[in-house]
Amino acid sequence: MSILEAETMVPEREPRRLFEVTDHVLAILRRGGADLSQLGTPAPADEHGEDLWDDVTVPQARARALAWQNSMREAAHDDYLKWRLDDLDDNQHPTVLRGWLDSLVAARRQGARPATMHLIAPGNIGTGKTTALAALGSEASDRGLLCRFVKHSTYLTWRRPDGGPGDMTAYTVRKRHVEADLLILDELCGEMDGTATEFARRETVDLIDSRLSAGRPTAFSTNLRRDGIVGILGERLLSRIEDRAYLAKIVGPDRRKPRKPLDW
Repeated sequence: MSILEAETMVPEREPRRLFEVTDHVLAILRRGGADLSQLGTPAPADEHGEDLWDDVTVPQARARALAWQNSMREAAHDDYLKWRLDDLDDNQHPTVLRGWLDSLVAARRQGARPATMHLIAPGNIGTGKTTALAALGSEASDRGLLCRFVKHSTYLTWRRPDGGPGDMTAYTVRKRHVEADLLILDELCGEMDGTATEFARRETVDLIDSRLSAGRPTAFSTNLRRDGIVGILGERLLSRIEDRAYLAKIVGPDRRKPRKPLDW
């Protein structure tokens, strides 16, 4: 090598073999969430704790976490994303929620069907039902489950022709919510005046039965008592929901009510 060549050759800029993946390129791919296993490169160390099962790479786990966050944002519940089970009070049954989540994670790792498929959280308006189930969903997402949150009335709206958000079709809406590892169906039968239409009843039965058949658990919140739901959706569907379900009735004062009455 000549003196001129020695002076101008920079190690970091040496010619590379065609298609060689450098450390710099790998770093860029990792930041972008690429699945490095497709390049024959081992996935980086697990950043999500011991609950991340072997068939899920870190980029997949990040995609699942993003799916949960986006579903909460679509429901205009961004502010609920901060809650975790440790933040709940006794009225919101964090021990019951944590125990159920542990059983779901264990079943998912073993490829088995959860023994308890449903969790029902009834309660009056403002008692903290949505906060409790949002905390459950966030922790489930942290532990590797693909979770989605949707209000019952919103799901029904999205299932109508051209009713989905963005360019989502009715088929895509159903697929997204049927295939989630854990679905949180908020405000079951909310905004329904006494009796559901045939469309609402059919779509609700289809969603719940499809998830049951696939062994995918669902958590429900509702402001209604049992008789109110029976009057809207019928005894058969409610009995399907109640079968092998945990009941976590959330009681207490309305947390949204101002401490002092407003003078207006």
